[in-house]
Amino acid sequence: MTPDVPLETTVLADRPDLLPAVWGMASTWPEFMKHDPIGNTYYSCVELFAEHVLVCRDEHGEVAATAFSVPFVLGDEPLPVDGWDGVIRRGLRGRLAGDEPDCVSAVEIAVRPDLQGSGLSGRVLAALRDNAGRLGFDELVAPVRPNGKTDPAEPMETYARRTRDDGLPVDPWLRVHVRAGGRIEDVAPRAMVIPGTLEEWRRWTGLPFDRTGPVHVPGALAPVHCDLEHGTATYVEPNVWVRHRT
Repeated sequence: MTPDVPLETTVLADRPDLLPAVWGMASTWPEFMKHDPIGNTYYSCVELFAEHVLVCRDEHGEVAATAFSVPFVLGDEPLPVDGWDGVIRRGLRGRLAGDEPDCVSAVEIAVRPDLQGSGLSGRVLAALRDNAGRLGFDELVAPVRPNGKTDPAEPMETYARRTRDDGLPVDPWLRVHVRAGGRIEDVAPRAMVIPGTLEEWRRWTGLPFDRTGPVHVPGALAPVHCDLEHGTATYVEPNVWVRHRT
């Protein structure tokens, strides 16, 4: 598939029957990323935000990409330091309280593994931004997980500001956002927090977790802190806030 091949993009609210196919699309996330308790709460009740979920299907009717977002109350506050987890918590709390959201945040844009690198991610991002505008929001914000960061010891603030000779970010996913008109605003230092027992982390990663201190886990953007004495390990991931006008 090339970027100019037509896609049928549907809001989940219009086609709730597509949800099983959405969950059936293969994921490229590392296993440990699937155990964020806040994120899993969102996905378990995603129907509450069905107007903010896009399903993109190819010419064969197969799910090619998905995009999830969540409306929340921001007010005059800066974008939250707790990033991904933070917008989900605020979105769920606002929905339970009946508050009127004034902002919408991307949660995840996923492209089917065999279509990655085809330019599809930029198209899906644009569709998610347009959907936010359709629903009356002036902007779409995104706690971006820079997928090109390979050194967990490098501070996110340093990595997020690195650019190529053409002035675009070195990170591929940040580059997609900037090319789409997004503006890098800040780092969310604790965007995602994944706690677990040592046994859980051993199962998720195949690593021994046998020494207290930082553990470099493949696919992690920062070290995982292992606490051998207490039998736990915790991953605190930084993300990068990007703003898009709708």
